[in-house]
Amino acid sequence: MFTVIGLMLGGMCIGFLLRKKRYPGIRLLITALIWILLFLLGIEVGSNRQIIEGLATLGIEAFIITLATVIGSCICAWVLWYWVCRKKGGQA
Repeated sequence: MFTVIGLMLGGMCIGFLLRKKRYPGIRLLITALIWILLFLLGIEVGSNRQIIEGLATLGIEAFIITLATVIGSCICAWVLWYWVCRKKGGQA
C-alpha cells in the first residue's frame, strides 16, 4: 500500500516539476499505458476462479449500486438546480 502511495506521490512531484514543458506524444503514451493496464487487469480478474464463479452475484450487486448512484446523482442535481433557480428568482 505504501509503495502505491509512494509511486503516486513521486509521479505527482515529477509532474509538478515538469509542468512547464510540453511533450507532444505524452497523451498517446498515457492512453496506451491505460489500455495495457486495463488489459492486464482483465487477465487477472479472468484468472481468479472465485470472481468468475461469483460473477452473477457480483453483477447484481454492481447493477444495484450503479442504479442507486445514478438515481442519487439525479436527485442531487435536481435539488441543486431547484436551489439555484430559486435564488435567481425564476428560470435558469
